[in-house]
Amino acid sequence: MLRSCVIDFGGNWDSHLTLVEFAYNNKASEKQFSGPEIVQESEDKVSGIRERLKAAQDRQKRYADKKRRLVEFQVGDRVMLKKCLVEEESVIPLSEIRVDEGNRCVEEPEAILEKKSKKLRHKEVTLVKDQWKHHRGANVTWEAEEEMKKRHPYLFV
Repeated sequence: MLRSCVIDFGGNWDSHLTLVEFAYNNKASEKQFSGPEIVQESEDKVSGIRERLKAAQDRQKRYADKKRRLVEFQVGDRVMLKKCLVEEESVIPLSEIRVDEGNRCVEEPEAILEKKSKKLRHKEVTLVKDQWKHHRGANVTWEAEEEMKKRHPYLFV
């Protein structure tokens, strides 16, 4: 096919390679299918691929399950933690961390630094700039005054 293109159209074979590749990849197969037969063949191929994929996933899961072991810890157990490479001033002493009954870290604001009003479409909202104690990320955030009064009324005395 490539030789014919070079003989008929002249030039080098590499200038015709993409054309020949396109023609070869898009040639009509020897067996002619009707529309429904093509759809059925495509569905069969897709279902076969799905079955092989499911089988591969099952093999991977079985392998992972063999290597997995259940580890349970009790309160007071000592565990090895990975070393945390952070700046010294961002390390929070364990004695200063408070957790709630769901074992979530309780973060508390230290002070309200600033107050401003923001006009929305149909109402006006008052925001307060809070400085947080041991807050992850930025330790100063803008919060709705109404919410802060509900959660931390001692700041507004």
